[in-house]
Amino acid sequence: MTQALDLASDVGERLLERNRIFERFFEREAGRLAVACREMSGHFLKGGRLLAFGRGPYTTDAQHVSVEFVHPIIVGKRALPALDLSLIFRPWLAAILRPGDIVMGFGPPEGDPEVEEALAMAEAGGAMTLALAGGSGSYSLEPPTRDPFVHQELIEILYHTPWETVHVFFEHRELGDDIGASGFLYPFLGDEKQRSSGLVDEVAASIRAKAAEDAKLQAQVAREQSDAIAAAARAIHRRLTQGGKLILFGNGGSATDANDWAIDCVLPRPGRLLVHGAGEPHCDCQ
Repeated sequence: MTQALDLASDVGERLLERNRIFERFFEREAGRLAVACREMSGHFLKGGRLLAFGRGPYTTDAQHVSVEFVHPIIVGKRALPALDLSLIFRPWLAAILRPGDIVMGFGPPEGDPEVEEALAMAEAGGAMTLALAGGSGSYSLEPPTRDPFVHQELIEILYHTPWETVHVFFEHRELGDDIGASGFLYPFLGDEKQRSSGLVDEVAASIRAKAAEDAKLQAQVAREQSDAIAAAARAIHRRLTQGGKLILFGNGGSATDANDWAIDCVLPRPGRLLVHGAGEPHCDCQ
């Protein structure tokens, strides 16, 4: 019983600590993210594509952001061109990169030299670059934590921000434009172009508000669900040590969440192992 209570308490404390890290980060970065989203919208409107990549466990982040842009889940939002180049990203970039593309590289908090070199190559080729493994770019992440799992969760929240907010800039730029036969898909477009003065500040405020709402929900989970999360972790651990396996699946962006969990089992991040003394955990993603 004491061990169960200790694990549940640890779960709650970890969730609340992540909250503190995320809130400080988005308070600091909201303005820079809003500017980056405005720049991304301009690249998309001129025919640019999102090209994403990462290595090891960070391949699933590239998969996820690509799926989110291509497969919008909000009715009325357009699909945007995006590709995951993770497996052989240097040759693919050399073959297909065009000036005006948006290139997004993922990696661990300590950085990844191969990802950084590829981003530098893309920037030299005229692309907008987002360095989510550290380094330099049109937008570069300064990791607020060295914990690999907290870092991964942070960048997952971060790359959902551009997907949600580039559409705000689309709507302001397109109002009054002729969008042809596809107009029925975009009921938010009107007859007159809206003023965009102060829009970056409004988007930055929206990013901060969303981060605060996420923190509120996570705090509620920490209060109300820590026992259930701890019980689930113990049940999974028990099955794995008995020779069982995780079978994970999802649809759309959730399929990449399944991939992420499976890769974390079979390719643990530095310093992290899931099962000790009972063989390797077996995880399948379907």
